[in-house]
Amino acid sequence: MLGLAAAGIAAVLHWGTQLPGPLLSEGMIQANVAEATGDRSVWTSMADLLGRNFHHPLSHLFVQLLVVIAAAQGMGRLFRAFGQPSVVGEMAAGILLGPSLLGMIAPEAFSFIFPAESLGALKLLSQVGVCLFMFTVGMELDASHLRHKARTAVIVSHASIVVPYLLGILVAYFLFTSLAQPGTTFTAFALFMGISMSITAFPVLARILQERKLSRTYLGSTAIACAAVDDVTAWSLLAFVVAIVRAGSLAACALNLVFIALFVAVMMWVVRPGLPRWIGRERLEAEEPAKGTLAAVMCLVVGASLCTEVIGIHALFGAFLAGAIMPETGNFRHKLAVRVENFSSVLLLPLFFAFTGLRTQIGLLNDVQGWLICFGIIAVATVGKLGGTAVTARITGMSWRDSLQLGALMNTRGLMELIALNIGYDLGILSPRIFTMLVLMALVTTALTGPLLSRFQRMRG
Repeated sequence: MLGLAAAGIAAVLHWGTQLPGPLLSEGMIQANVAEATGDRSVWTSMADLLGRNFHHPLSHLFVQLLVVIAAAQGMGRLFRAFGQPSVVGEMAAGILLGPSLLGMIAPEAFSFIFPAESLGALKLLSQVGVCLFMFTVGMELDASHLRHKARTAVIVSHASIVVPYLLGILVAYFLFTSLAQPGTTFTAFALFMGISMSITAFPVLARILQERKLSRTYLGSTAIACAAVDDVTAWSLLAFVVAIVRAGSLAACALNLVFIALFVAVMMWVVRPGLPRWIGRERLEAEEPAKGTLAAVMCLVVGASLCTEVIGIHALFGAFLAGAIMPETGNFRHKLAVRVENFSSVLLLPLFFAFTGLRTQIGLLNDVQGWLICFGIIAVATVGKLGGTAVTARITGMSWRDSLQLGALMNTRGLMELIALNIGYDLGILSPRIFTMLVLMALVTTALTGPLLSRFQRMRG
């Protein structure tokens, strides 16, 4: 059989060489003639072929992945060695890969790694990474933290939003004319400035508590409860602001809010109680989620993200809500989070940091006034968040030592802040200059958390 098959192949190939060739177009004839008459060596042809393959969009994406992942991991380890959360190093890596450093010292390498035509694919992949990250954030929210800390959590968390929000709107009043994106309204700019001052990075806060072995202390449990309420409130406010900005009119905004309320109602009172039954207790308690279970969960995440994107708020809100309604039976949330977070945090989130870094142009702060405004924004954000939290916590009965530590933890902004800032940039509310200032504010306030926490721990009473 093998001999007959080989003979048949040889015969068909021989007969095929006697067939007339396909007709060539005029352009193909000219190209063939030019290639035949040109003085080109085999090595030159091979070099041209490799060059064309290397400049293929997929090859460029792989180059970007290699550079971004290596830089994020390297900077993350470096910052951990100095007692900082790895996310601070990853955020810094994104800025260093952008025009602020790489584009300035090696413009040719920067243009080669991040050509303008490749940014579309980079942005889409980074958005997928953000949605998966928000899905894990939703799963990390635990209502049990609020049972014994409900009063303190509600009071302190809302004070830690309202006070910096007010200060953010006051700052917007003075910066609107000079730093808002042309064409935006004061209302949209002020609401986003308030949001940028109010956000707390729940995941970063939780990891800081784990690293310092504070998770099971009174301070740690209070901070987790406050951050959980803060997260839900701040992201609800952001969804409301995005709906207002995208709608463009009061009637359209009202309709958007109705759709949002219907979506949340369906997710909370239909999908959430039905999930354990639809998935099945046996699958929920399995040691590892089956492929079919993971596929069903990913379909829910993608479907929820699609719904919120179509409604008029961002896709990440749907992903966040999908995580919040995941069943807790058999530690199902943790098993899902381990798989999803490892993939998104290593491969996709560094792309988001890099994409944010490409938008961050520190060179725009090229005068004393610009840097003074930037330092002023950092100071106002810190005073509003840390001060508002600490004073309110002291009123509820906590000591000044614990109140200030809680304020330092709530002042952590991290990745959550960058997500909100990119939404404002995409909506045409934040100009590149104010965007850069707010990114630096997010980086500095997150980096200050560890040193401030250590400083307040040494206080008495």
